[in-house]
Amino acid sequence: MREECKHFQSRTYASGEVARFCELDLAPEAPWRCPDNCPKYERRLADAGWVHGSLVEPALEDEPGTGGPETIALLDQAEDIVNAIVPDALAEAERNRAAVEAKSNRKRRWPWQRH
Repeated sequence: MREECKHFQSRTYASGEVARFCELDLAPEAPWRCPDNCPKYERRLADAGWVHGSLVEPALEDEPGTGGPETIALLDQAEDIVNAIVPDALAEAERNRAAVEAKSNRKRRWPWQRH
């Protein structure tokens, strides 16, 4: 991936796993490679002429296999699986949030209070 592109995104999770991707979803072989001559490539202005120190993320692991159409198809299938569960996961999270909010909004009664 071209980490100096303004459309490059990176997220590091608590587990230490790092997700690297193109925010425009134009890198079908992410996280290993952007397409050659990407029409939307733009150098990040903040990176122009800068030298990065030791806090830069480590390089990616070696790309599995040889890449090509099979790899792109597999990554597209994986993305479709994840995208298919997003609406259900969001709905479940909203139900949980509403339940917690409803529970916290209930008026608390003390044993000596009249009902």
